[in-house]
Amino acid sequence: METLASLTARFPRPGRIDWIGLRPARKAEMKAVPRIEILDHGLAGDHARPGKRAVTLIQAEHLPVIATLAEHPQVAPETLRRNLVVSGLNLSATRNRIIRIGTARLRITGPCAPCSRMERALGPGGYNAMRGHGGWCAEVLTPGPLAIGAMLKVEA
Repeated sequence: METLASLTARFPRPGRIDWIGLRPARKAEMKAVPRIEILDHGLAGDHARPGKRAVTLIQAEHLPVIATLAEHPQVAPETLRRNLVVSGLNLSATRNRIIRIGTARLRITGPCAPCSRMERALGPGGYNAMRGHGGWCAEVLTPGPLAIGAMLKVEA
């Protein structure tokens, strides 16, 4: 019989970066970019603080769920104000783990709760539509380049 530790350490495939967005200033509109440099404090040009919330990630597979719960046909990544949209890798399963994107390394530190601005962005109930789907925060362990299409792998 397998142990819980062996089951939670196994990932069937790597993930992929589908979208990259920057917040140039607090409350500023998101700016989509095809590539960026991950610095010690977060993404170059992003209004982020160093530490456990330096980079925010959301799972691409959750975008249609949020759209459905908010009664929208779809939700654009920039609406949700996360830096990276990732597909193919269950981000919930990476909590407290290190993910590698090329030479860059991030540690997934915890959930990224939605803010009250989601009521304005998604309409009444937008905050609740994102609960449980709001994404994850990460700290930068090793800086490096990042581009759309880059693969994410969980370090053993």
